[in-house]
Amino acid sequence: MERTEVIILGGGLVGLTLAIALDAHGIASVVIDPADPAKLLEPGFDGRASAVASAPWRMLEAIGVGKLLAGQGCPIEHIEVRDGLSAGALRFDADSVEDPLGYMFENRALRIALYQRAKAAEYLTLLAPAMPVDTVREDDGVRVILADGRTIEGALLVGAEGRKSPTRDSAGIRSARWDYDHVAQIVTVRHSQPHRNVAHEIFYSDGPFALLPMMPGDRSCVVWSVSRDDAPAIRDLPDRAFLAEMQKRSGGILGDLEMVSPRSAYPLDFHHTAKVVEQRLVLIGDAAHGIHPIAGQGVNLGYRDVAALAEVLVEGVRLGLDPGDAQLLARYERWRSLDGLMVAGSTDALVHLFGIPGRPARALRRFGLGAVERLSPLKNFFMTEARGSSGNLPRLLQGMMI
Repeated sequence: MERTEVIILGGGLVGLTLAIALDAHGIASVVIDPADPAKLLEPGFDGRASAVASAPWRMLEAIGVGKLLAGQGCPIEHIEVRDGLSAGALRFDADSVEDPLGYMFENRALRIALYQRAKAAEYLTLLAPAMPVDTVREDDGVRVILADGRTIEGALLVGAEGRKSPTRDSAGIRSARWDYDHVAQIVTVRHSQPHRNVAHEIFYSDGPFALLPMMPGDRSCVVWSVSRDDAPAIRDLPDRAFLAEMQKRSGGILGDLEMVSPRSAYPLDFHHTAKVVEQRLVLIGDAAHGIHPIAGQGVNLGYRDVAALAEVLVEGVRLGLDPGDAQLLARYERWRSLDGLMVAGSTDALVHLFGIPGRPARALRRFGLGAVERLSPLKNFFMTEARGSSGNLPRLLQGMMI
């Protein structure tokens, strides 16, 4: 039987980051993940990329992951938002004094850096592949039984397994959920014109089309949301026809496009849990809130969870409290519940707002984009949200250790 302080179920981008943040502050954890790391790190496993906002990037730097990613992330210095291919765009520019709005990373690069940092950790044990078959939460602690017969004991259980979290479901935590009529088509392209570190978000009534800048300057990740009814036909298009459709959607903003990665597709849905804590249990990341990628906040919402939970646990342990203490979990829930709900709700509202067809709706949207462009306070609000710097900011998101 192995004893630790925190047991984290799920070793993805969010779960492993939490374990590393705790290790940096001397709190022991065991991360249990059914996936084989060797397969996850294969070049062809996952063509997705993630936008890491500037505040979560400061956290990655503080806990020793940032240096392992040096030179691999493309700075996002500008964001241009359009309703269709309208001439006028709402443009967000990074302040010349501050960091970029964020960085685009291939998910594989993020995983490699996290595994490297985890291997060097003093207080972190990674069990992968390892399959949990039972969890027990009691007044005085938690236990996880693995398929190979091992038992891990701890004070707190963290569910970080993603959207289909079995830990959330077995705890009976309800969530509001619905499917979007969208499937995300994802591919990396090379373009004839440099992206100049600009992220483009083009909204169509049948789904948004994003061009997200990657390294080097002539590559971008395309995230193209298509209707669920059209998805099978688009999936079956030959590469040349698929490329022609992307070219049309992009409006030639970056010149001629050429695919440089395999295509992948992911159905999109929404869920938000009624609560994020239970007896000796915390849900973080997509286990607690799965949102549309329309604003690039998915993994950043999880990183905000990590920073807040790490601060609550570190401060609690320094006071002599058990990491699973109900007072600490209540503090975490108060801290994160409103922010999680606001981000999830605003993202969902954007999806529906830009999905309304017709000329009157289009005119209203373009008026709204123009108003945001002209009103500095409103524009600054959206920029703060894009950076992940809004609200009561945990110290890790400010780049400081706890």
